[in-house]
Amino acid sequence: MALTAILDIDGTLVDTNYHHAIAWYRAFRQLGVVLPMWHVHRHIGMGGDQMVPALAGDDFATEKGEEVREIEKDYYRELIDETEPLPGARALMDRLKEQGHTLVLASSAKEAEVDHYLDVLDARELADSWTTSADVESTKPEPDLVQAALDRAGNTETGAVLVGDSTFDCEAAKRAEVPSIAVLTGGFSSEELAEAGASAVYDSVEELLNRIDETPFGVPVSA
Repeated sequence: MALTAILDIDGTLVDTNYHHAIAWYRAFRQLGVVLPMWHVHRHIGMGGDQMVPALAGDDFATEKGEEVREIEKDYYRELIDETEPLPGARALMDRLKEQGHTLVLASSAKEAEVDHYLDVLDARELADSWTTSADVESTKPEPDLVQAALDRAGNTETGAVLVGDSTFDCEAAKRAEVPSIAVLTGGFSSEELAEAGASAVYDSVEELLNRIDETPFGVPVSA
């Protein structure tokens, strides 16, 4: 049966997580909050509206949340040209389309960032649809992004599976009642990802592709 394949972009298809960690570190530091880099990294994958209070507290989020998010965007803009697709990303998308699955690329990034990712992945003609920040009210781990991807797919008759790299991806999928598969490229452990809801964990999308027959995507549509 054809499925809706919801593929997270940041950290799953494109190697961006550490660039984001640096940008957030610099943004907080500019406003006088110096955070351990490892602690920042552990929150990458969470939406900015959720991430700021988680890292710096509710008072800071109320007073300077919008400002720090804007500063982070500026710092990340300086780094985005250094981001590259992760090995196997394009091949996985090709395989999913060959199998007849609907392909939706999921991101809560601004449109300009998503446009960059679509270009580096050469995915504009391949993906059936994609999301941006304009499609969500609350970011991961809230389920809005997953629901937006389902809406973009436009076919509620088929099942869906999300592929992500963070516990926040898996938690969002679980809240949307969508099963998830995870990869380790986000820096979370297999145990953490499984606890967050992942039904299977692979080292990377490249390994997932090589073992795709183990996944719901592996059954040919014609079978």
